Amino acid sequence: MRSVKHVYKIGNGPSSSHTVGPFNAAHIYKKRHPDADAFEVTLYGSLALTGKGHGTMAAIANAIPGIVIKTDTVTEDLPHPNTMLYKAFKNGTCIDSTRIMSIGGGAIKIENEPSDFDREFYAETCFRDFKIACEQAGKSLTEYIFDKEDEDFREHLRLIWHAMEDCVERGLVATGTLPGGLDLPRKANILYTKRCHNESSDITMERTLAAYAYAVSEENADEHIVVTAPTCGSCGIIPAVFYYMRHDRGFSEDEILNGLAVAALIGTIIQTNASVSGAECGCQAEIGSACSMAAAGLAALYELSIDQIECAAEIAMEHHLGLTCDPIKGLVQIPCIERNAVGAMRAVNAVNISRFLADTKDISLDEIITTMYKTGLDMDARYKETAHGGLAVIHDVYSRFNPTFAEELLREEKHD
Repeated sequence: MRSVKHVYKIGNGPSSSHTVGPFNAAHIYKKRHPDADAFEVTLYGSLALTGKGHGTMAAIANAIPGIVIKTDTVTEDLPHPNTMLYKAFKNGTCIDSTRIMSIGGGAIKIENEPSDFDREFYAETCFRDFKIACEQAGKSLTEYIFDKEDEDFREHLRLIWHAMEDCVERGLVATGTLPGGLDLPRKANILYTKRCHNESSDITMERTLAAYAYAVSEENADEHIVVTAPTCGSCGIIPAVFYYMRHDRGFSEDEILNGLAVAALIGTIIQTNASVSGAECGCQAEIGSACSMAAAGLAALYELSIDQIECAAEIAMEHHLGLTCDPIKGLVQIPCIERNAVGAMRAVNAVNISRFLADTKDISLDEIITTMYKTGLDMDARYKETAHGGLAVIHDVYSRFNPTFAEELLREEKHD
């Protein structure tokens, strides 16, 4: 299995698979063809269907100014739902044609080519293998990860963590309206500063966690710098949980980095055996994966047992199974931002349950990851980041007609 550091990437929102990945692909492709005088790219599948709302065209144009961008909404027989066909030209003649896939979390795969992304760091590929390896070595999961990674791994995590902190802090003070046409106001500052009458400590914690998650997710929606964790669409959960633990609960920075390492391991196991791409497996692969990662990392931060870490991650993923990706107008705003806040709170709840019930769990993390992947493959394409189903469609109908007439239209569609 590859290095876990690939889970975290710093880049512009609003979508790791739709902006970070295509930008990286375009940058690499241009670098490979310095003699070309013109470029063209055709976007397929989800990139064609929701690329405009996700900022795909702008990201590619930033990497290759003047590139001709075409779209083809075909979704059949693609190597991945986020497929791009790049072409390079010289004096009007095509000198190269290459398919590149944005496979989730900002990672790309060039067709028929190996990459550094495929370099093996671990013999283990599933959580069960890691558990056995740790028991045999007499090491905690955190110790095992740092022993296997490069010497610069901790400093890499420190860079990632500082980017996460900066994102939370920028988002907490920002106000105004998010771009894209929904006229959605930023809400992080309201959540952070407004208190209920006689607010309990539990409500304060949940409000604060939600504020941190909103802060990051709104920065992402505003196409500012965020960290994929494991994607841009789910980038608010892990920063929210760990920012709260660092700044409201007093954990040290190095303790936070240990938690981020374990979270990254869970994300890499999911990437290896399933997917973190909303276009491939729905929002369960993004929010569900992020929640599972955050729960595992938080359990490690508390120095819980490896069984409790697994239990927390499993609970967090299990209760996101089947979650659809149906963004209104293809924007990473509704329901994405609110889902990050709920995911952060659910990660904390999963850890609290795991403290008591880890010894009684019958379902393994590996089982849940496999279930998530199979569920995603079975899911109708309308619910996988195409904006052709679910809330994206229902909201559009309700916004164009009065509620009574909208309901009549939907009933007629059901009967048809």
